[in-house]
Amino acid sequence: MSQTMTDVVQVTPALAAFIASGRDRAPAPEHAELARRHILDTLASIVACRDLEPAVLARNYARSLSGGEGPSAVTILGTHDRAGLVDAVFAGAMTGHGAEINDFIPSAFVQPGPAVVSVALALAQARGLSGAEVLRAVIIGYELAGRTPKALGVDNLRRAGVANHGIGPLFGAAATAACLLGLSEDEVAHVLTYCAQQASGSWQWLLDVEHIEKAFVFAGMGARDGLHAALMAEAGFRGVRDSLDHPSGWMRASIFAGGDADRAYLVEDLGVRSELPLTAYKRYPVGGPTQPAVEALLALRARIGTAEVASVLVEMPGRWQAFRDAAMPALNLRYLAAIILLDGRLDFVSAQSLERMGGDVAVHDLMARVEIRHDPAQEAAPGQPRTESARVAITCTDGRCETAYVPHVLGFPSHPMGKGDVVAKALELMTPALGAARAQAVVDAVDRLDDLPHAAALIDLIARPDPNPEDKR
Repeated sequence: MSQTMTDVVQVTPALAAFIASGRDRAPAPEHAELARRHILDTLASIVACRDLEPAVLARNYARSLSGGEGPSAVTILGTHDRAGLVDAVFAGAMTGHGAEINDFIPSAFVQPGPAVVSVALALAQARGLSGAEVLRAVIIGYELAGRTPKALGVDNLRRAGVANHGIGPLFGAAATAACLLGLSEDEVAHVLTYCAQQASGSWQWLLDVEHIEKAFVFAGMGARDGLHAALMAEAGFRGVRDSLDHPSGWMRASIFAGGDADRAYLVEDLGVRSELPLTAYKRYPVGGPTQPAVEALLALRARIGTAEVASVLVEMPGRWQAFRDAAMPALNLRYLAAIILLDGRLDFVSAQSLERMGGDVAVHDLMARVEIRHDPAQEAAPGQPRTESARVAITCTDGRCETAYVPHVLGFPSHPMGKGDVVAKALELMTPALGAARAQAVVDAVDRLDDLPHAAALIDLIARPDPNPEDKR
């Protein structure tokens, strides 16, 4: 759509009507099916990450603010602990992105599941809502999480130093909450303006080492602030009703002018075309752009066996330097290559291990032999969807050279996971923590989510099988 058309389109009325009517509007069957899969994927991530430091810190923080059994307390996802509504949502979202295993929208640079699903389930428990209501609100949350950064302009946001990863989940969480709270169209307009006031996030998350600030930016912050915006509007807070349309409003700010901004994207085919098919799953517990290289490395390791490696070359599109130099293990391709070659596999624990990245001599030796290089030939053409691919070459000390090219990993939007793939991933993540029977019960409950009279049943299913004193750290 031309910039001129984008300037004249009024987006707030259509957006407010879409959100306000969402709890009672039956979604398209294909969208409902995808939403169930992403809810399951997010619940599995929460279960897998609940003992990692970002989750433990967030849980302790939530309890310190409002822990207990008061009338406004709800369960912190993955545990039996309780805290006030907003604090519990914050901790649940931080847990969902405690590591690199939850879903993401590559075209928007956002990770919607932890914030959106945490808000939906907490409100379901607090307000006694059904599975069908939760499902519909989650669909709406994914729409706003994916559409908002694209409307502002993905490139515009990067140039401004503003992280899409904070803005998308904020609007997604707020839309989910507004839908479940049954806010009117006028109240939803106020929700949007309080989101605009809180829209934040810096690309300095790339400098984070321990995945704590990253979990805050990608999940906890958006969940907390989005829920706050909806609760404030419910309580009567009012503000600028057309902050997305007014010439002096937030969305017309100079940092979002021109470039790849497209305000009309917020409402184009709203309720017809969904962001859910554009939402990817992570097959491996690493950052999205590193997934193809990991798959290639695993395939090559199977070919070369325990042969001594002289050098490794990884060629990839996009921001290759970030994944060459990342201080965070799950984003550092040199580290990931080293542990795959040493172990012959990639497990969840090693992928997140700062101790191993910082102190394993064999790992450091191999990392020195890994080169990451940009390959312009793998870049998408201008105007085409973002691609994630990798070409890896391993040269052994005996002179043998093995290469592999991975154009995509199963789970990327161009090659989505089927239901069976999503279930298999969820069971793989949940079974060690919940046991096989309980993990399967989670899968079954999500599958019949539309028929659950109380969506909060999911919260009990993903809690520890028995209260764990370690939760009280």
